[in-house]
Amino acid sequence: MGITTEIPRTVPWNGKQAPVYPMQTVDFSQLLSQEPAEIEKLVRCCQTEGFFYIDLQGIDGRRVLDDQQETLKLMHRFFKSPLEVKNEYGLVSPHLGYEPVGSRTGVLENTKDGYEMMKVSRDEIQRDAPHIPRNIKNSGDIKVLENAIAGSNIITKTILSALSTGHGLAGAARFENMHRNHRPSTSTLAMMHYIPSDPVTDKNIGHQKHTDISSLTLLFSEQWGLQIRPPGAKEFGFVAPKVGSAIVNVGDSLRFASGHTMQSCIHRVVPLDPTEHRYSIAYFLRAEDESMFTDSAGRYITAGQWHDEKFYTFSAPEYEQQQAPSYLLLGGMKDDEEVTVSEVHEKGMDGVKKSEVEVY
Repeated sequence: MGITTEIPRTVPWNGKQAPVYPMQTVDFSQLLSQEPAEIEKLVRCCQTEGFFYIDLQGIDGRRVLDDQQETLKLMHRFFKSPLEVKNEYGLVSPHLGYEPVGSRTGVLENTKDGYEMMKVSRDEIQRDAPHIPRNIKNSGDIKVLENAIAGSNIITKTILSALSTGHGLAGAARFENMHRNHRPSTSTLAMMHYIPSDPVTDKNIGHQKHTDISSLTLLFSEQWGLQIRPPGAKEFGFVAPKVGSAIVNVGDSLRFASGHTMQSCIHRVVPLDPTEHRYSIAYFLRAEDESMFTDSAGRYITAGQWHDEKFYTFSAPEYEQQQAPSYLLLGGMKDDEEVTVSEVHEKGMDGVKKSEVEVY
């Protein structure tokens, strides 16, 4: 299954019918115009669900969709290269470099992950000699990466600004002041290739459940595979790729910065079609390394510390993850069963009681 204009309620997966969760759509052009109704919708999405579509089909967002297509072409060439070429620098830092298939825990018990990934950070792409493998280290490909990072940064910063306005923030209290372009951060573009895998027989499966470290994640994918568990929902369900849109989710850092009023939705990736190669592009907008917030354990820490602690927990073997503090992998979000899928469809996420979306 590919990108769609008609979103089904369920799809067959792993021997059963899996739900497809509905999501609100926010218009990027209206956010640029600071339309009050659209800002109100955006705030509501972030406070109740933590996920939404961002419609980029207007003239202001269309260029980003074009950049995505050019990035996909680059990815297809890059991931077809020999391992020694892709892994020229290895993983230079948590937000820069190449990770081969099987580097982390998989989505199912006793499995490893089923994707390889190349990350290029916003800070790194601006250097005179960025650490980028030689097969994409040419002026044309670097320009493609620059465009993808710059466009994604503009989209996410526009969303961030609208959220500040919607929360009535002014001056230094606005969220943008934790995300200034000239200050060091771990903001990065991640290009992911998921290999064909069958959950019944294979040992490299998908992407384990987690919440994102970032403030905002901007995700482009034309293929099915992303699953979310909205706050209070009973089971994981798919998110449909939508024509002309990207998917945005709130990450831990923005939830913390908002005083825990926003939701950082739990999600994972599974192979809907076990025979296909799946490609996705994610831009992680992250707070400045030295910015401060109170995390889900009540600690007043820097964004850099939260990034490092969560990354290393996420990358640890399964048995070590099980021993780690519960607030790290899921950012303190609740991971239990309270609301049925049918209730979510009938009431919508706005109809879910507040008590059902509380976090630890």
